Amino acid sequence: MAEVLLFHHAQGLTPGVRDFAAALERAGHTVRLPDLYGGRVFDSLEAGVAHAQQVGFGEVIDRGRRAAEGLPAGLVYAGFSLGVLPAQMLAQTRPGARGALLFEGCVPVSEFGGGWPAGVPVQIHGMDGDEFFAGEGDVEAARALVESTPEAELFLYPGGEHLFADSSLPGYDRGAAELLTARVLSFLSSR
Repeated sequence: MAEVLLFHHAQGLTPGVRDFAAALERAGHTVRLPDLYGGRVFDSLEAGVAHAQQVGFGEVIDRGRRAAEGLPAGLVYAGFSLGVLPAQMLAQTRPGARGALLFEGCVPVSEFGGGWPAGVPVQIHGMDGDEFFAGEGDVEAARALVESTPEAELFLYPGGEHLFADSSLPGYDRGAAELLTARVLSFLSSR
């Protein structure tokens, strides 16, 4: 069974993120769920992004790095949207990563150094019509990552919702979220 360090999205540690973590735990995995916002949860994506901008994206990444301090090597790093930043950074820079799960976000690997580390499998999930994932360059970064390593997979789901896998938000898409979860569980079963 895998040990996962899962980072929440810009709206905070919502009930839907907690539900996703619980689904992984029911399958036998250990999930650590740090709160990068110190308990704050936002009603809208815009408010959450404004908070992240006020805190600073660099500080959000640093909070993720600090959340990993003292944890063993051999983690799978996962993140939803904004949480992709610390997850991807740790997967690329912290020795011993066993994998990465990037939901609704991906940045160019050059953001965190050279190329993607050899031997670290990664799955990237997003909706093909999501204005943020498909419209702001994340899908291009994901495609470049897939082209650069045989251990990378990109899964595109039909639709335009961002945060579609968070069951507590209006954009939740049950069918896409269930497929994402099944793919994630298959990925984790081999870690």
